[in-house]
Amino acid sequence: MTQAEIKLCSLLLQEHFGEIVEKIGVHLIRTGSQPLRVIAHDTGTSLDQVKKALCVLIQHNLVSYQVHKRGVVEYEAQCSRVLRMLRYPRYIYTTKTLYSDTGELIVEELLLNGKLTMSAVVKKVADRLTETMEDGKTMDYAEVSNTFVRLADTHFVQRCPSVPTTENSDPGPPPPAPTLVINEKDMYLVPKLSLIGKGKRRRSSDEDAAGEPKAKRPKHTTDNKEPIPDDGIYWQANLDRFHQHFRDQAIVSAVANRMDQTSSEIVRTMLRMSEITTSSSAPFTQPLSSNEIFRSLPVGYNISKQVLDQYLTLLADDPLEFVGKSGDSGGGMYVINLHKALASLATATLESVVQERFGSRCARIFRLVLQKKHLEQKQVEDFAMIPAKEAKDMLYKMLSENFMSLQEIPKTPDHAPSRTFYLYTVNILSAARMLLHRCYKSIANLIERRQFETKENKRLLEKSQRVEAIIASMQATGAEEAQLQEIEEMITAPERQQLETLKRNVNKLDASEIQVDETIFLLESYIECTTKRQ
Repeated sequence: MTQAEIKLCSLLLQEHFGEIVEKIGVHLIRTGSQPLRVIAHDTGTSLDQVKKALCVLIQHNLVSYQVHKRGVVEYEAQCSRVLRMLRYPRYIYTTKTLYSDTGELIVEELLLNGKLTMSAVVKKVADRLTETMEDGKTMDYAEVSNTFVRLADTHFVQRCPSVPTTENSDPGPPPPAPTLVINEKDMYLVPKLSLIGKGKRRRSSDEDAAGEPKAKRPKHTTDNKEPIPDDGIYWQANLDRFHQHFRDQAIVSAVANRMDQTSSEIVRTMLRMSEITTSSSAPFTQPLSSNEIFRSLPVGYNISKQVLDQYLTLLADDPLEFVGKSGDSGGGMYVINLHKALASLATATLESVVQERFGSRCARIFRLVLQKKHLEQKQVEDFAMIPAKEAKDMLYKMLSENFMSLQEIPKTPDHAPSRTFYLYTVNILSAARMLLHRCYKSIANLIERRQFETKENKRLLEKSQRVEAIIASMQATGAEEAQLQEIEEMITAPERQQLETLKRNVNKLDASEIQVDETIFLLESYIECTTKRQ
């Protein structure tokens, strides 16, 4: 766990949950698993606050617990899960593109609350969608429920592990912490609920005019409340499935850039056919026959079977080996080599960074060493056709920045420099780790800069929000245009310009965070699949 990762985790926890949760979370990341009282003692926080902070972290899957033989419960932070909070906007946007606004709000509610029952999600989302609709229109629970079922069918949401229901045959004391289990078959099984109803608006003038005290109103509903049909069945967003989707999108985009749109559509079809049958860590997709692929191509994609076979042969013969042929039955069996695809994407990212950082000549040398595996300095000069002095400077520059490594092969046991070969090589895995570390640093700097910009202009932002609230309330009461204009003029022209600059800067920083996170995702996926193979 590097310092850059700890700092980034600290910033993310503070931004999402506040200081106390951040303090407990970072302490657990630094120290590893610890029992409750040790956490309270070491952080100087009251036991009650530590309990509440751990509840929040466990609810959001950021901390796990384990019962030891002596009955002591120890809590351990899941650092990789904390870093996933960077990707929340991307998860939500992906669901919006695939399942429209309803799917977007379902995933947003699950990410905001950590875990929720299906009935609670459906009601919350229906209410939120009703709020945005025109007067007189409401969102039906059944429509939201259908979208939830589709998300579960495609594995974007999954059930949380729960306490197994056992008969009370054991009269002994209860365990210090419950053991949560989940049956793999039930992980995406949606309970049969008959949710009848429509979304409600938060506040309407008719309800307020009824003259009934607000405190009394909820009591009528809670007294006769029926038991919730899916009580105890909690759901969460399946982040691994989202990562699988991001990986597939990156592969499709890479094929489109290298070949053409038709090739990428064929690869997209293959990935879509095997997205549920192939696990996120599998090195290959399930073998698919040419006939199956032809039948599954999108409607209206008019290419003949012969043309499809030519494209598949072309993809299988490509040096990058994204697509491989695994047999000849059914017109030819084809797979997508996911690990090779990730390695190619990571290598392309490294090449791009070298080109942007050191220039096109350094990128040429980098690609040359990648291709030839091991080269002496003289060979680099000859193959790259770059003068000796310049080639030497570029090699040393990349060596000092850890994009390259130097391997010594002595002719004699004494390692005398005159009798030793010095070979330059690129270790993609170590270069990817180094670049990932820099990406974590960059994102932490971007978050700090955004927080600084917001803090510097806090007074102006508060003033702007007050003015907007006044204008909104006056518009609701039907104020005249002249009155609204007068309120708007409370913010002077220089202040308005300052607000525009702040908005532009914050948007730029947000966009940069998302772009850096895309690089982080590719590098993390490559490192994970490479270390698993080793």
